[in-house]
Amino acid sequence: MSIETGRIKSREALGKAMKHRGAWPLYPAGLKGRVLALVLMSLLAIAVPAAAAFFWIIDTTVVKIGTLFAEKQILFDRYRGLESLMREVSLAETAARSPAIIEWAREEDSSERAARGLAELEHYRTSFKDRSYFFAIRRSGNYYFNDANNAYAGAQKRYTLSEDNPRDGWFYNTINLESGCHLNVDHDDNLKVTKVWINCVVRDGRDVVGVLGTGVDLTQFIREVVDIPQTGVTSMFVDLNGAVQAHRDPRQVDFHSITKNLKSKKTIFGLVDNDADRATLRAMMNEVSAGKVLVRSDFMKVDGHTFLVGVGYLDRLGWFNVTLMDINEIIDWRLFRPIAFLLVAMLLATAALLAFLFKRSVLDRLARLEAGTRRVTEGDFNIPADARQDEIGSLSRAFTHMAAVVGEKTHVLEGMVKERTEKLERLAFLDPMTEIWNRRGFSDAFAKEQNRAQRSGRHIGVLIVDMDRFKSINDSYGHQTGDLAIIEVATRISGALRDYDICARWGGDEFIILASDVNKTSLALMAGKLIAAVNADPMMMPDGNPLDLSVSIGGTMVSEYDLLGDAVGKADAALYQAKRTGRNGYMIHDPKADIIGRKS
Repeated sequence: MSIETGRIKSREALGKAMKHRGAWPLYPAGLKGRVLALVLMSLLAIAVPAAAAFFWIIDTTVVKIGTLFAEKQILFDRYRGLESLMREVSLAETAARSPAIIEWAREEDSSERAARGLAELEHYRTSFKDRSYFFAIRRSGNYYFNDANNAYAGAQKRYTLSEDNPRDGWFYNTINLESGCHLNVDHDDNLKVTKVWINCVVRDGRDVVGVLGTGVDLTQFIREVVDIPQTGVTSMFVDLNGAVQAHRDPRQVDFHSITKNLKSKKTIFGLVDNDADRATLRAMMNEVSAGKVLVRSDFMKVDGHTFLVGVGYLDRLGWFNVTLMDINEIIDWRLFRPIAFLLVAMLLATAALLAFLFKRSVLDRLARLEAGTRRVTEGDFNIPADARQDEIGSLSRAFTHMAAVVGEKTHVLEGMVKERTEKLERLAFLDPMTEIWNRRGFSDAFAKEQNRAQRSGRHIGVLIVDMDRFKSINDSYGHQTGDLAIIEVATRISGALRDYDICARWGGDEFIILASDVNKTSLALMAGKLIAAVNADPMMMPDGNPLDLSVSIGGTMVSEYDLLGDAVGKADAALYQAKRTGRNGYMIHDPKADIIGRKS
């Protein structure tokens, strides 16, 4: 029974009682009858507003608690969706910035660069959850793919895209989008798979050279994120245009949405019954996507039923999570019906002291319960329970228990949000293989250190460290040994630095170091110290044989006006000179003499 239905039935019963009361004499002859009539009339006079207050409080409580539940449910769905996809998006973004892949896209006909590019893709394939990747090169239109079974090893080139083929429209639409990764639910007719595709634009400077990414199995994604059994709750994910991307009912999913025009999409707005609610839903989506609030909710008519509709925004994915909640199923109004009957019984039992006892035993305590609902909406879940063993006491204890449960769930959800945030930060700023800073983390640290240096007047320097003959290590001993060599070099470099210096993996076998409070001399000494640390002992390979490691280093001092790109360019030039004049050494860039100071 809904809240409105319960109210109507109670009013009908009250009307019947009043009609029956109208058949009695207004002033009975006997004193006993008059007292009874006055008591009954007083009881009815008090019962009518008391019943109205009771239903209003129950209505308000149910709606407020339902709204609070809706907001927490949206936050839960939001971070559950982020956890499922963000790791894959971060890995795909990192792969899209790989120099080996960019060089291959520029010179696809070069067998050497093609081999390096495919090797890089295969390296990332083992890290993707789906164990698959795709890479479409813009210049040739060639589409490369391999799956979890490594079924296309040696034959990763699957087909060639064509602008004349409508099914390839996803590629040509994606390359016209802004940088980053874009999600699309699609069925690949050539590969015969349906997935949530993560399409990352690969750029060489400003030029788009291809699209790289992976896929997440749509059925698995729906099972893990959307199709979690919850009474009265339906979750879905939609894109910026409202096109349904994930729903427990596959018929509602808008496949190929990236290639469709807006009129032909299956959108969330098509499920809403009227234009006013559609406008409200659009306004809620605009508000959460603008970052003003995390969650918005409101009641709407969907498929003939009233739902509390909650909306959150997954900013890193460009999706909205939309949750439909049937409040009458989540919080059943019939649970409050026994309390209403007990309240009526209490009023009849205390009729002799109606005015005084009704105020103290009912209205005052209901007011405290209503104040408790306001405290819950303000985030205070520590509601004192009414210790009296009567009807309102039972209602108060039930409400106190409900508030405690909501508070506990809120605490759990906040902990989950904090945990997910920490995981996302690690994914965003740390290199997963070496567990040192990645390029993004280093860029953030460089900007902060540059600001501190400008304020304090201290100088900072940058060193780029490149492993010598790394390709021969991979070719001779395999990529596993190459990865171990990268980890070993990262460990030795990190161990040789000061506590406040920063070491990051710049890409492949290249590392970058941000040195604080240095000059040219101390920067050169640091470079020599790093070379000595790498040369100190051979690395023991998995087969027990030793492997000598060495690096070449290019460095530069950073002026207060240098951007990170400027500093890296100078350090790269010094590294190039160090490589030309003999490996296992360093060069420090000098603006007056171009390159100075090599020491092996």
